[in-house]
Amino acid sequence: MDPSASSGQVKLVLIDGNAIMHRAYHALPPLTTRGGEPINAVYGLVSMLLKIITDFKPTHIAVAFDRKEPTFRHKEFKAYQAHRPEMDRELSSQFEKAQAVFEAMKIPVYSKAGFEADDIIGTISLQITSHHLPVGRQGKSLITDVVIVTGDRDILQLVDERVGVYLPTKGLSEGKVYDRSGVVEKMGVTPERIVDYKALVGDQSDNYPGVPGIGPRTAERLLAKYKRFENIYKYLDDVKESVRKKLINGRKSGELSLKLARIVRNVPIEFSADEMSRWQLDGQNVLETFAEFGFMTLTRRAKEVGERFKKEKQMELI
Repeated sequence: MDPSASSGQVKLVLIDGNAIMHRAYHALPPLTTRGGEPINAVYGLVSMLLKIITDFKPTHIAVAFDRKEPTFRHKEFKAYQAHRPEMDRELSSQFEKAQAVFEAMKIPVYSKAGFEADDIIGTISLQITSHHLPVGRQGKSLITDVVIVTGDRDILQLVDERVGVYLPTKGLSEGKVYDRSGVVEKMGVTPERIVDYKALVGDQSDNYPGVPGIGPRTAERLLAKYKRFENIYKYLDDVKESVRKKLINGRKSGELSLKLARIVRNVPIEFSADEMSRWQLDGQNVLETFAEFGFMTLTRRAKEVGERFKKEKQMELI
């Protein structure tokens, strides 16, 4: 897919709200509202949203957020993400403000208890691309491309010919869209093999072990030959002894890691493609919300991007 192409396309941008909020909070210096409340993460989130709209010209936008409740992964493995520090209060206090911004912009926000934002994004992108859901009031158009915006590499497993992933590369100002070849270059395996790869090597960020003693290069070699995690165990006799012992001893750990690494794509959640198309940048509610937060520069940018987008849409109709 070519996420940068725009003319005539029906394109959905799915934003991982938690990932971008975290990145914005750590990338920007402290900012406060007139009332002294921290606001830098929301500022960065809105700034990136305006950049994404300018670059990709989406027809549809939606956001997914994590929930506070434990997910099924925490229930499967108590140590899942256990070593992550507690979220700074200055960041956690901004999520409600981010929700207010999206509500003002009429951008739908989705979440589900027991699941992560990745699972919500995975479910929506699969239903949109695999089931060819009609969009628009007349139901005559189809979403041709999906661009996922996140700072989390785990979601690269969703990349295919219609789904690309935009990852920031330098703060919030620069980023790269990953297609299949880009994923292979970055991860050493194809998107559909990322889950098998993480089952072998584990994930330090999410704190699951994989198969102890199996490193990235060994995992890449095994998957190049046997394709899937399960297939490796069907041909253990063909694996050299030192690696075979590690695989045998770490099988249960690897199988658990396989389950934790896989993004769920059948979350029981309702969403509306038509609702995703109703977003606006320069409505009165948006301007009032920005004024409340002291977003003077972003107000000007939102008006400019909104006007430009309307003109481009009008040109496409001519």
